[in-house]
Amino acid sequence: AYLNTVKVTGYVCPLTEAEKRKYKKLIKNVKKVYPYAKEAGRLLDSYTLVLKSAKNDSQRKKIMKQAETDIENKFGPKLKKLNKAQGKILIRLIDRETGSDSYALVKDLRGSFRAAFYQTLGKIFGYNLRSKYDPVNNSEDRMIERIIFAIETKKKHKSLTLKTLIAYRKNSTLNNF
Repeated sequence: AYLNTVKVTGYVCPLTEAEKRKYKKLIKNVKKVYPYAKEAGRLLDSYTLVLKSAKNDSQRKKIMKQAETDIENKFGPKLKKLNKAQGKILIRLIDRETGSDSYALVKDLRGSFRAAFYQTLGKIFGYNLRSKYDPVNNSEDRMIERIIFAIETKKKHKSLTLKTLIAYRKNSTLNNF
């Protein structure tokens, strides 16, 4: 005895022009910073393995100093060109990819003093390294998660557009942005 199939539909309010602009901007920002967050996750995994093989604190500090230099050389100029909104999204996406907020990562890898210094400096410029990624309770994070889902699955489209996300929104169980 099987239950009958039931189709559940809901009403989705059309987006206003202001909402469309906001989400187009969010798509652009996520597309720009998501690769950096993915790379941060990969680098953290590789550095964690290397640090486990370190024999003492001196060797650990040397490894971290080299890692910091490598990261600065590879990403520094590009990350400095990010705008404030992109920087805030990147901080939350790093939490998504690594499972730890940026403050905890800096604290674990470089120490409490440096973490507190970066947090204070970030606060001056409007950033919070302790920002958590929470797509369940934060509507912007929920939208970012949809954008990432569309990027990852490519939604059978060559490019991610607002139209793609609206179509995804209509078929989603999380209909409120």
